[in-house]
Amino acid sequence: MSLLPQDWYARDVVQVARELLGMRLRRGAVTLRITEVEAYLGPHDSACHTAKGRTTRNRAMWGPPGHAYVYVCYGLHQMLNVVAGVVPGSAVLIRACEPVAGLGLVRRRRGGLNGPALLAGPGRVGAALGLDTGFCGHALFMPGGLELLEGRPPARVAVGRRVGIDNARPRDVRARLRFADADSAWVSHRGKLRP
Repeated sequence: MSLLPQDWYARDVVQVARELLGMRLRRGAVTLRITEVEAYLGPHDSACHTAKGRTTRNRAMWGPPGHAYVYVCYGLHQMLNVVAGVVPGSAVLIRACEPVAGLGLVRRRRGGLNGPALLAGPGRVGAALGLDTGFCGHALFMPGGLELLEGRPPARVAVGRRVGIDNARPRDVRARLRFADADSAWVSHRGKLRP
């Protein structure tokens, strides 16, 4: 498996989001296959963290594509995003994955859970990889640390609205910017997705 090159991320963020499905995240002994993502379109997207401008928290999103943006949600969950796109301030949230290697370590980090409950949700992905905000700004195209590798795309993609953005403008709430492997059990909120 080869690392995805930096220029792979410097394309339309929606295209990158769709094509992240099936790619692999690796940190140490743990490798995960990406099964669900959400695209965030930059400052004009009211659901995006950059909609209110530059902050200390979101500074990685303004940097070059191919880097991680990790933030803490509810003071507890480490949420992994991939900075991507041609519009500065855009990123893709990694919502769910399935284990490829290191299942024992993933289960320990996730309190011994089994099946899709291990990794169906963005905070669960961050926990499984042992991430913290120290990974914010980390280059995903460089060897070592957290890496994003080539994988096999899914046969079918399901699409739906993004989750947990009810305070955004109505058009942004309605936008169908969540993508998932339609044939994977390792997906969150499956009932809200359509082929």
